[in-house]
Amino acid sequence: MQFGFTLKPENSIERTLALTRQAEAAGFTHGWLFDSHVLWRDPYPLLTLMAEATEEMRLGTCVTNPATREPSVTASSLATLDELSGGRMDLGIGRGDSARRVLGKPPTTMATLEEAIRVIRALVAGDKIAYEGTDLHFPWTTGWDLPVWVAGYGPMALAMIGRVADGVILQLADPDLIAWFVGQIRDAEKAAGRPAGSVRVQAAAPAHVGDLASCRDRTRWFPALVSNHVVDLVNRYPREQLPEALTGYIHDREGYDYLHHAEVGSSNAGFVGDEVTDRFCVLGSVDDHVAKIQVLAAAGVDQFNIYLMNGDEEAVLETYGREIIPATRELAVGRS
Repeated sequence: MQFGFTLKPENSIERTLALTRQAEAAGFTHGWLFDSHVLWRDPYPLLTLMAEATEEMRLGTCVTNPATREPSVTASSLATLDELSGGRMDLGIGRGDSARRVLGKPPTTMATLEEAIRVIRALVAGDKIAYEGTDLHFPWTTGWDLPVWVAGYGPMALAMIGRVADGVILQLADPDLIAWFVGQIRDAEKAAGRPAGSVRVQAAAPAHVGDLASCRDRTRWFPALVSNHVVDLVNRYPREQLPEALTGYIHDREGYDYLHHAEVGSSNAGFVGDEVTDRFCVLGSVDDHVAKIQVLAAAGVDQFNIYLMNGDEEAVLETYGREIIPATRELAVGRS
């Protein structure tokens, strides 16, 4: 089991770097930043500073999209950062949620996303490719292997992830749902002729240690964030193709204000109950965290990526580094 953390680029630059250094010292292997350029600071200058502040930690976006950032531009940024960091960059990418919606635009199509993955990966590797009728090549890069993690839940997304991705980002920590998603990805791997387990699995969700009621209050925003993707799914697919555990909780959802996106105490979370908050997040005592991470590993999770934006961030990192990571680092990951 590996551990990552994700920050909203809303902290001061000094605190962003302090949290990054603390996380690496605590045993976190991956550092991620949200990419929503209107709501928060641009992630790429921060990733540059984070690379300079770390030695081994892998870094990337969780997640960017191919519409607000043209694929060749993203590839150039990542190839440059690979050169600066010694090849420590990962790409987290999806169809686009807040970054697109605050512009009054919908997420991009799955076909556009898959094409962008091909273009970005090839250009970072130093390959010559054809893209939109033009031959492209970065003559200045020595070529880097860029791991690509794709965020998605729906049948089309999971099928594409099984075909082309190195990893999947599942924005929840519900072991039963993760096992359901992973089963579809393994089927897609097989259909594409890839070895089973080619796609690594990341569960990305808030984690908070302490009194359960307080933990719930700090993280209830997260199922509200996930509901944006669930609404897209139920508008696209028949309900019977989707688990009730994923879709059932949005019945009383009335809307979503992206100006309070991923915000503790947001009114967006008014419809979210305790049960779904407990399922989607990792909450409670140290023992509770260890127990849930064990179940996540059995469900197929390779990396638990903490959405570190619920307050007491330094204390959460300290507790994970002192108690939780040592107790779970050697967990065997389920591959069935």
